[in-house]
Amino acid sequence: MDPTSPAPRPGGTGRWRELLTARYAPSLLLVCLGVWLHAADSLLVSTMMPSIVADIGGTRLISWTSALYEVGSIVAGAMSGLLSLRHGVRLPMAAHAALYALGCALSAAAPEMWVMLAGRLLQGLGGGGLVALSFVTATRVFPTHLTARAMAAISTLWGVSAFLGPLIGGAFVELGSWRGGFVLFMVKAVALTAWILLRSSDMSGPDRQAARAAGRVPVRRLACLAAGVVFIAYAGIEVTALRTPLLVLAGLGCLALFLVIDGRSGAGRLLPAGPVNIRRPAGAALVMIFCFSAATITMNIFGPLLMAQIHGTPALLAGYVIAAGSVSWTVMAVLVSGAAERHDAKLILAGMALITLSVAGSAVVMPTGPIWLITACAVLKGGGFGMAWTFILRRAKALAAPGELERIAAAFPTVQRMGYAVGAAYVGIVANAFGLDTVMEPETARRVSSVIFIACLPVAGVGLLAAAHFVRPPREGALPRPA
Repeated sequence: MDPTSPAPRPGGTGRWRELLTARYAPSLLLVCLGVWLHAADSLLVSTMMPSIVADIGGTRLISWTSALYEVGSIVAGAMSGLLSLRHGVRLPMAAHAALYALGCALSAAAPEMWVMLAGRLLQGLGGGGLVALSFVTATRVFPTHLTARAMAAISTLWGVSAFLGPLIGGAFVELGSWRGGFVLFMVKAVALTAWILLRSSDMSGPDRQAARAAGRVPVRRLACLAAGVVFIAYAGIEVTALRTPLLVLAGLGCLALFLVIDGRSGAGRLLPAGPVNIRRPAGAALVMIFCFSAATITMNIFGPLLMAQIHGTPALLAGYVIAAGSVSWTVMAVLVSGAAERHDAKLILAGMALITLSVAGSAVVMPTGPIWLITACAVLKGGGFGMAWTFILRRAKALAAPGELERIAAAFPTVQRMGYAVGAAYVGIVANAFGLDTVMEPETARRVSSVIFIACLPVAGVGLLAAAHFVRPPREGALPRPA
């Protein structure tokens, strides 16, 4: 340890002032900037989306802006760990920042929605890689007694992005230039790229031995996963009686193939055993996370556009309605964080029930208003996630089979993003089938706003069923044996 740094307190937890010393503060800022670009992205774009489609069209492709971003994030996140072992953190992180900058440049210059989608895919590859490598950097650069403080700073920044993302997007919309929002984030990404390339003292290098043990990047599985989402999303561009079902079946087939190949990959599996078997704790947890992620992405994608079309809501206000969900997630997580382990099952099930109620409520209040009720549904959704999310991993740890805990923990963010991507593709099909791909009149917007949330209720219902299996008491003798 640097002799000028304060000594860690007994018990292994460092002080904030040590984290903010000249030795660690630059690394903390670097990690936070990488997370910021990814965390603020979705709320920024959601806030600007009504102006984007008014300028370049492509209303029927709105769901793709989220689906492709999530696909890019999943692929980049899955590859980042191995890339960091083979090449260190510095070069992969700089490459992801450069990809993000290129994606922002394409989106800023987009003359039509197809170019915007290419930019969003690159932003997903860049942003997903940045956030994954930021967590890798945090675990490697900071000593053990400072890791918790660094992760707390990252979590706080994620909450701050809920405020600043809509503010930045709304400000550029009010100034009449949504393209400026992408330009601003491109400049940030270029600056981050340059800074990373100029740094080397605190960026960890390659670990060839660990890389050989980790094996290869799962290209086939990631290709199947990406193809599955793209097929389902493509099915919604032009909804027909024959073409759409065939493309959906092709997409589901690719996702099933992903599960089959992953299940046969032995120690290299991305998901735990039985990932869709809700009778197993791990399977129930993953199905629950997937379903509720898929069922709740609708508000983020279509909320600002529908509020503008139906209620004339300004972009900044619509952005903060969406942000209210993120803020309530953080607040609720803090409020319940001290609950005893014996309450885990009740809090998880109650949280999932609140989320389901928010989806049903949105189907009623989005077409009719008022805005404060729409905001209440967003708050209910975020509060439900905050109530449950804190305890899902703790319960999974208690019920996990021997050797599966690390794989389950790593699968949670991957499955969450899979849910976002597939949910975006699914709700895009529903929205376009009920008239979103036409020039929307307020009446059309009202019909679409109700149907897309109603269509998510069965998905949330499956999630509730999985949650009920996840929280039920394990059979006697079914608990994992201690190592």
